[in-house]
Amino acid sequence: MKANVKAVSPPRDGAGKKGLAGTLLYMRQHWQLYIIFMLPAVALTIIFRYIPMGGILIAFEDYNPIQGLLNSPWVGFSHFKRFLSSPDFLSYLVNTLKLSVYGMLWGFPIPIILAFLLNRVESTRLKQKIQLVLYMPNFISVIVLCGIVKILLSVTGPVNMMLGTSADFMTMPEAFRTIYIASGIWQGAGWGSIMYTAALSNASAELKEAAIIDGANIFQQIKAVEWPAIKDVVIIQFIMQAGNIMSVGFEKAYALQTDLNMRSSEIIATYVYKKGLLDGDYGFSTAVGLFNTVINVILLVTVNKIVSRMNEGRGL
Repeated sequence: MKANVKAVSPPRDGAGKKGLAGTLLYMRQHWQLYIIFMLPAVALTIIFRYIPMGGILIAFEDYNPIQGLLNSPWVGFSHFKRFLSSPDFLSYLVNTLKLSVYGMLWGFPIPIILAFLLNRVESTRLKQKIQLVLYMPNFISVIVLCGIVKILLSVTGPVNMMLGTSADFMTMPEAFRTIYIASGIWQGAGWGSIMYTAALSNASAELKEAAIIDGANIFQQIKAVEWPAIKDVVIIQFIMQAGNIMSVGFEKAYALQTDLNMRSSEIIATYVYKKGLLDGDYGFSTAVGLFNTVINVILLVTVNKIVSRMNEGRGL
């Protein structure tokens, strides 16, 4: 009897090869496909991210829109010297740092705590309803949020009615930072907890059950089981936020700003807006913005190195 032997065709297009070599072979054989899909993204990145970097030259020029970027007079670092020697420089810098640092100290732990609390809600339906309520403020625009804050804190607003006072909180320089930070936490804490909640889903249920059987309390369960699951995410988020300390939201600070709370609300971002768009001093405002960006980059690299040394070489 003749045995039926089926001919097996050899693998095509490198499909039989596994690992990196097979992937590289496939990419080399189908390079046209990758170009078609990657070209729009690369083009958009170059046009809207890299080409505008040439505008940094405005910081070193006495820029005139009529003369253009290449024909405006070159002034070197005079704009930077003017800003650093300004009597208001320290005031703007301190206001910016206080809003950022205090906002991070108070606002950074809140999403983590919310994630831990949500993770302990066993009812899926109840958990979804709580998440919906927590996420909703994130979809309110900054301007609408500032309008709500002004209404709540007005002289005849609900806050004064409950306290039995008639204070105009929006005109108090000492109240501006509290208003700014508290409203930011209310708006973004729920949305910021999404990443930590997702990371907590990777926590081992078996380890948690074993910890409960061993008599571990809630804090011991968090320390032994849940915290290791989100530790890397927390570190990355901390580094990113610390690297953006100088990047205070302009829209919110400007919308909550009044003539009477200017002593606390005038930050570098609002100063750049006023000097650049309102006064037309484009070169000087660009120099101030570039100074702000350079400080952010230095902080990002520094914090990353510090965290890497404290976390066994693991950072960004």
